[in-house]
Amino acid sequence: MSDHPPGQFGRDDIVIEDISPRYQGFFSIQRYQFRHRLFEGGWSGTVVRELFERGHAVAVLPYDPVRDEVVMLEQVRVGAMAAGATPWQLEIVAGMIDSEESPEQVAHREAREEAGLLLHQMERVTRYLSSSGGCSEQLDVFVAIVDASEAEGVHGLESENEDILVHRLSRPQAYQKVVNGEIENAASIIALQWLELNAVRLRQSYNCQSYNRHSDKQKHPDNE
Repeated sequence: MSDHPPGQFGRDDIVIEDISPRYQGFFSIQRYQFRHRLFEGGWSGTVVRELFERGHAVAVLPYDPVRDEVVMLEQVRVGAMAAGATPWQLEIVAGMIDSEESPEQVAHREAREEAGLLLHQMERVTRYLSSSGGCSEQLDVFVAIVDASEAEGVHGLESENEDILVHRLSRPQAYQKVVNGEIENAASIIALQWLELNAVRLRQSYNCQSYNRHSDKQKHPDNE
């Protein structure tokens, strides 16, 4: 067993010497130079790292507990193409956080834009760093209650050349795609695994108290 407990260091144990821009486009790259405390005492030499800055994001899995179905999206992804994976990925709803937006507001906005869905109640799954060794992005992940019968068609913003096909899958069918490795997006895997652990509770709760669409529309951010 280690003599060093986890979490003994914090932000005060890093000294940033310089931050300089290296690229600015749709995303940006910054060059960091810093020193940090060492586990066995003293300080490191200067560490130089390029950091990919893409902002923070939200991902939400729409779930219908009455039908025991999830809504997922299929769209082309340049990162998957470059990695040699299937370019058309099966994912959950997701989008970037604009300034002054809360994660919950982003979830509602993206659900409308990408799937034409109204989200009812939401449960937070987690917040995680997508790749902390070289990227600052944090993702907030939610599961949201929806009426899956409203999910169909092709969606997305024409101004961003989005072409998003909506799919309805049974929860067991979607989770099997995680088990089989067909779903390769981290946020989607995390949300579906969380749902697998919590589906019984959600189904018991929402089968007993049907959600009131009229009431939810009154509470929706667009109607406030």
